[in-house]
Amino acid sequence: MNFTSITHEPNMLSNQPTSCPPGLEYLTQLDKIKVEQLVSLTEAFIGFERNNKYVLRNANDEQFLYAFEETDTCMRICCTNQRGFTVHVVDNMKQEVMLITRDFKCCAGCCWFAGCCLGCAFEVRVEAPPGNFIGSIKQKGSFWKASYDILDESGDTILKIEGPCCIWDGPCCPCDNEFKLLTADGMNQIGNLTKEYAGFVKEMVTVSDKFTISCKKIFFISGKMHCLKVSY
Repeated sequence: MNFTSITHEPNMLSNQPTSCPPGLEYLTQLDKIKVEQLVSLTEAFIGFERNNKYVLRNANDEQFLYAFEETDTCMRICCTNQRGFTVHVVDNMKQEVMLITRDFKCCAGCCWFAGCCLGCAFEVRVEAPPGNFIGSIKQKGSFWKASYDILDESGDTILKIEGPCCIWDGPCCPCDNEFKLLTADGMNQIGNLTKEYAGFVKEMVTVSDKFTISCKKIFFISGKMHCLKVSY
């Protein structure tokens, strides 16, 4: 699959942690990540759903990772945001450093029923590098706010994500949506994921989203990548 060439390499520090998955060492140096979905002209003009593509930048707008979705046409058109997907994440050298997958579940999506059974809750799996499972994110049941648990490779909860009461989206809703990143016990906020309002025209003619992930302390890298999928 083709993807945009990356020509600019952000400055890397020499004291990179050894416990980090290969290719993701740069994430440990960041307290803010900007994730921008690339605009598809085909979607904008004729409304045909295409595979999503994203660029990841640091606070200085330097691109350091690129992600692209892989799904079949039938799944995208018939299941839209409920679809299963595979997202490949590559670095500036075009080497795949992370694989994110979600299986299709016909009954999943509504937070009211997510706690009833596994078939009613979305689950996203992360491998870094591909083939090495490092964690997952699971939708939790809630009658009020969107709620997710970030789990390590052993299935233990290490972070929680709590969404807003109402998610306002679209050209006529000029506000940002913030998801809180909490400790495992849910008592302390250590960061947030913000879906930013793109502007009236862009929101009207495209479905291109823009997120900012901020975290006070980086101790579980895949957790940041999982945050991207909260609004999927």
